[in-house]
Amino acid sequence: MSHRVCPWWLGYLLASPLRRLLQDPDGILKPYAAEGMCVLDIGCGMGFFSLPLAKLVGDTGRVICIDLQEKMIEGLVARAKKAGLSARIDARVCSQTSLGVQDLSGKIDFALAFALVHEVPDKDNLFSEIHGALKPAGNLLLAEPRGHVSREDFARTVSLAQIRGFELSGDPDISRSHAVLMRARK
Repeated sequence: MSHRVCPWWLGYLLASPLRRLLQDPDGILKPYAAEGMCVLDIGCGMGFFSLPLAKLVGDTGRVICIDLQEKMIEGLVARAKKAGLSARIDARVCSQTSLGVQDLSGKIDFALAFALVHEVPDKDNLFSEIHGALKPAGNLLLAEPRGHVSREDFARTVSLAQIRGFELSGDPDISRSHAVLMRARK
């Protein structure tokens, strides 16, 4: 769902264990994902957050991982298989105009949109699709990189999400990021 996306080859760097020195995925995700949940990882890349999410949701949970680039999804699938987590992951390539989550209507407990909304040309549609996939009172963790997104642009993004049915429910502190936790109003 983008007009200017992160190059697929950068996915290897973004999924690198060295990134954990700057952003600990377990620490970021643990308050929001738990055993048995159905989680949506939007713009998953090669799985920096997807694999920790798969561990958190356990054998009874599911992580739906969506990315625009097939090579990112291929990298994620290979990493999930190596980690023994592929049974918990549903990896999907989306189109430039839709996440393709109509089959998930009202089934998602938690959605993660980390460092991708600034790449999406139709943010209104993005938030509508996420909202439709979430269960009533489901949560969305929205984070954008401070280096790419100004505070003002992030505030506009949050306002758009609110128009699309989300309300603010938390203000997590995530290194190098603007971040909010939002709850779906149904």
